[in-house]
Amino acid sequence: MLSRQILYCGEQLQGKLILDATCAPADIKYPTDLGILNQARIETERIIDNLYKPLRVKLRKKPRTSRKIARKEYLKVAKKRKVSYQERRKAIGKQLKYLKKNLGNIEDLIQAGASLENLSKRQKNCLETIKKVYEQQQSMWENKTQSVPQRIVSLTQPHIRPIVRGKAGKTIEFGAKLSVSCVDNYVFLDKISWENFNESCHLKEQVEKYKETFGYYPESVHVDKIYRTRENRNWCKERGIRISGPKLGRPPKNVSEEEKKQAHSDECFRNAIEGKFGQAKRRFSLNLVMTKLPETSITSIAITFLVVNLCKLLRQFLSLFLSLFTNNRTGELIKPPFINFDYNLNNFYVLKLIDLSENSWSKVA
Repeated sequence: MLSRQILYCGEQLQGKLILDATCAPADIKYPTDLGILNQARIETERIIDNLYKPLRVKLRKKPRTSRKIARKEYLKVAKKRKVSYQERRKAIGKQLKYLKKNLGNIEDLIQAGASLENLSKRQKNCLETIKKVYEQQQSMWENKTQSVPQRIVSLTQPHIRPIVRGKAGKTIEFGAKLSVSCVDNYVFLDKISWENFNESCHLKEQVEKYKETFGYYPESVHVDKIYRTRENRNWCKERGIRISGPKLGRPPKNVSEEEKKQAHSDECFRNAIEGKFGQAKRRFSLNLVMTKLPETSITSIAITFLVVNLCKLLRQFLSLFLSLFTNNRTGELIKPPFINFDYNLNNFYVLKLIDLSENSWSKVA
């Protein structure tokens, strides 16, 4: 009880914190079980070709891969507009058999004297990924399930996982999941994970990070429904922090106008972070991360939010700069003679923006 009084009376509450999560889709083909198995089969055929080259004299015949037959079996189903469950399952079973055969041939070549040093670094990594893909797909095929822990959906980017979003148009996205906070229209990237996670578990950590950065707890935390758990509500209440949204339990029959106004105001204020997501995805590159490695992808995502914040800072500097030339009484813009307010990008080589030498507008001869 004493600690609660200290938190209420001794510490200052200031500012508003907005929390939300989003996904940064990666540049991969939409994954299907049949498609990833076909791609894995093709890669193992290339690996067999490379491993067999040094053993041409020792081994008379190259191990059979049945690549032409396997490709025909794949295209027979892949080109159909509508595929039944039985047809798809049968095709996946065939591709699993071809892939198992190729992996066995690779082991036989290694025992015969072939070295993995003949493979490139990419092929070595791809071979390890293919083995995991085969185990996952074989397990799903045998158990007749559609999910498996840490499911691989891309051979070239095995770190990517399916992120269930449940939104209209994009039920599942493939990429990194981000937990983001927004303060005064500046965005802070708090967590990046390739695995799916519940963002409500990070509310305490984000609020504590706010206090560590600014020196005090926020007056209010604006979040959506998933954050409003009983644990988070009690934690915020102990620190005197107001969390947006209705209370848990059955909604009251009579809601005062003041509460309705407060709820509407909170929801409008929370829309700021949705606007930041839209700016990062539509204006910048967050809607499709083109980098391939997990390290470079994380760097690309972080730089995107850095640029979003720099744009906000630039607008503030521009507003401050223009305010220096505003008449405080009339509000009219004072036009200094050395600044061309009619500057046109199409006439970049004709007009000068600033001419400090003559202190007047001039044209380039």
